[in-house]
Amino acid sequence: MAQDPILQEGREALEERAETITDKYVDALGLRAEQELLFRNKVEEFLIREQKIKETSKGDDMLNKMVALRQNEMAEMADILTRLQLQEYKKVRPTIQPLARVKQ
Repeated sequence: MAQDPILQEGREALEERAETITDKYVDALGLRAEQELLFRNKVEEFLIREQKIKETSKGDDMLNKMVALRQNEMAEMADILTRLQLQEYKKVRPTIQPLARVKQ
């Protein structure tokens, strides 16, 4: 069965975005090679979840879901990062991946 080219294009864009985001964290967090791969996969997973929230939610509902998603991502990154890396991740994340704002 052939893949939908639109879905495949969207997936590739998310993969590229995950790679770009991860590259920004590599130096900031001092990620080792094996951490980098796990980190990139986790970023991509959460970008997909974020995309679904944006497609299905609006306003405060979307913001609340995004905040919850952000908390889940932080918790899951704790399984990949060392304690010191996680502390630094929490500091630099708002700069590298700012939370979307709700338009009033």
